[in-house]
Amino acid sequence: MNNCSNLYLLSTVACQISECLTKKQLEELAADLEVLSDMLANILIRNNNCK
Repeated sequence: MNNCSNLYLLSTVACQISECLTKKQLEELAADLEVLSDMLANILIRNNNCK
């Protein structure tokens, strides 16, 4: 339950952004954020393996 506030925040941000961007812009942002997520996960794994 500790992370529920993060979910509410992210949901609110997503709704607000979706009202300001076109469908194409939303698709591009979603793709970019997915790549960012993968890169951050990769960095975390590499940092953990280097210790």
